Amino acid sequence: VQLVETGGGVVQVGGSLRLSCVASAFNFNDLAIAWFRRTPGKDREAVACSIPNIMDFFYDDSLKGRFTISRDKAKMTVDLEMNGLTPEDTGVYSCASRLYYCARSWDNMDVWGKGTLVNVSS
Repeated sequence: VQLVETGGGVVQVGGSLRLSCVASAFNFNDLAIAWFRRTPGKDREAVACSIPNIMDFFYDDSLKGRFTISRDKAKMTVDLEMNGLTPEDTGVYSCASRLYYCARSWDNMDVWGKGTLVNVSS
């Protein structure tokens, strides 16, 4: 399994970005994929999880109104759509995979992407 994140960049406050986690995996349909982020001054945190054929969810309900997670089986991607971005959303966003279900801890996932930088400028 290999994971590559795309879609990061610089955006103004209130803007939107769509991040994509592109997987190379023969067993994509068995993989739970989570998005994590590391923002300045904070530990890496789990943002959202996509469990195949079961559910998608956010670890922080406050993000649900602004962020959306979605899976495309044909493209083997899990996207994180982010709207209404604030400077507090600035950070490195990474995806990680694990068979069948997500772990809230980064270290307990099985495969990790290298991350993509999101910079929200005011």
